[in-house]
Amino acid sequence: MININKAKEIINKIETEEKISKEDALTLLSSFEYDNNINIKNLNDEEKEEVKNLKEYLRIKAREKADKIFGKYVFMRGLIEFTNYCKNDCIYCGIRKSNKNAERYRLIKEDILSCCELGYEIGFRTFVLQGGEDPYYNLEIMSDIVESIKTKYSDCALTLSIGEKDEEYYRVLKEKGADRFLLRHETSDNIHYSKLHPSNMSLENRKECLRNLKKLGYQTGTGIMVGSPYQTLENIVDDFVFMQEIKPEMIGIGPFLPHKDTPFANEKKGELELTLILISILRLIFPLSLIPATTALGTIKEGGREMGILYGANVVMPNLSPMDVRKKYLLYNDKIATGSESAEGVESLRKNINNIGYILTGKRGDYELNRYKS
Repeated sequence: MININKAKEIINKIETEEKISKEDALTLLSSFEYDNNINIKNLNDEEKEEVKNLKEYLRIKAREKADKIFGKYVFMRGLIEFTNYCKNDCIYCGIRKSNKNAERYRLIKEDILSCCELGYEIGFRTFVLQGGEDPYYNLEIMSDIVESIKTKYSDCALTLSIGEKDEEYYRVLKEKGADRFLLRHETSDNIHYSKLHPSNMSLENRKECLRNLKKLGYQTGTGIMVGSPYQTLENIVDDFVFMQEIKPEMIGIGPFLPHKDTPFANEKKGELELTLILISILRLIFPLSLIPATTALGTIKEGGREMGILYGANVVMPNLSPMDVRKKYLLYNDKIATGSESAEGVESLRKNINNIGYILTGKRGDYELNRYKS
């Protein structure tokens, strides 16, 4: 039996305190029903209606919190996927090194700067360089790319999403002008981590990378895949604990989506409902954080990205990569890369966001403590 009143008390508590205990997190997450064999309950029609109303109560609280801090603005970031080579062999990922069907590519500095030029003209003031962990981009090459972007577009923020590096690598790129770094921890449970990654990869190393990024002054982003194979609600509770330790300025979560050329090819897709609920909970815990409505949300369901915004997200990341490589950066099946997901479709995206009552802006949208006005 679900205690709806208790769940509402927890929602009100985290709205006020902006933190959540393990016990409260598990109680709240257990108050909803999900697909994919996560927390399946045999609810009657009346109970289903109560759970539906609880979810809407949470959504409204989260959206009100976001509106209070960010107004009706949704920030757009220009995504540049500059390499799909990767030295790692993560079990879930379509660009894992052992995928012989992946059509590999790299962008040189001039290609990347062309993407930035296009984005700047459209109105982007944040660029996100994302790629596999490609050893080709050593510190010398990457430093030159970062410095060139920041020299030419000094009024823009630069986010990197290039995986695990040593502290010196991160430090030099910060000195060259990089502002932000995205590194999802994926799961904070060692056993779960070992089922998603090869034995030569370490959860502790990933956590240490995140701590180093914070120490160096990056606006730091982390996050998880929702509904990944073997994930439990207890795993997600542990993720809340870890994220509250890290205090991320950005949080990227999206549903797990399988890729046909990985060992997880036949696994079920992740959870749309659970993803939306987590966006709302995270908004209440981290009211100042920048939370994207991810490409994966738009892939798992048409209009999914807009749903993410209505549940508390406030960032979208249209694709600025050259058209001829977008279909090669396939982390999962059926990834959307054209239409309103693309840079060329910004006006369509703007219209979609306007239709749900929000305003798309190209402003940098930094993490700012002084946004919070109680």
